[in-house]
Amino acid sequence: MKIKISNYPSRLICNIHSNHMNKKYGYVDWPDEQSYEDHVLEAIDDGIQSVYDVFNWIWFNRRTQKVKVRIDRWDTWSMDHTLAPIILPMLVQLKETKHGAPNVDPKDVPKELRPTTKWKKAYEGDGTTDPKFFERWDWILDEMIWAFEQKCRDHWEEDYYGPYIESEDKRELFGRFEWIDDEGRQKHQERMSNGFRLFGKYFENLWD
Repeated sequence: MKIKISNYPSRLICNIHSNHMNKKYGYVDWPDEQSYEDHVLEAIDDGIQSVYDVFNWIWFNRRTQKVKVRIDRWDTWSMDHTLAPIILPMLVQLKETKHGAPNVDPKDVPKELRPTTKWKKAYEGDGTTDPKFFERWDWILDEMIWAFEQKCRDHWEEDYYGPYIESEDKRELFGRFEWIDDEGRQKHQERMSNGFRLFGKYFENLWD
């Protein structure tokens, strides 16, 4: 497999006014009534942006993101193992750099992370989030990441096998494991499967 994806096409954007306002008032506290200086810089910004927009229309708006993908025959012999080491670092980076969170289904997280009825009504009413709103998304991402980490391990099942004992009977080709933790192995697989289920359910929320 060979994949080459270019950066998103850029456009000319004038940030004179926004940079000034952010420095003066902060990123979220711009006042409704601006000073004379603020209005002047806004007018200058608009004038420069109108010139930029001409160049954007001539050149930048026509550019598209370039995506080239070549799939080899062996990539689909075990496609889940092929994709896992690609998806895993993307999930890790998303968690490290994200700036928000989607609304997570309370059924998908442990009880201690679920919102109360009061907070549910508040979110449905005006979008007010409860104190654990962002923790729920972190938990979901952690479960996805853990599942793909296990998929990248070729022999995670060996964690649940005891020491291998060679057969003393020469007629037997194979020995046996001293013990096998079938219950632990099953719980491990169930958690992996749930992580992949969450990946599919929240696939369209994997953006920043």
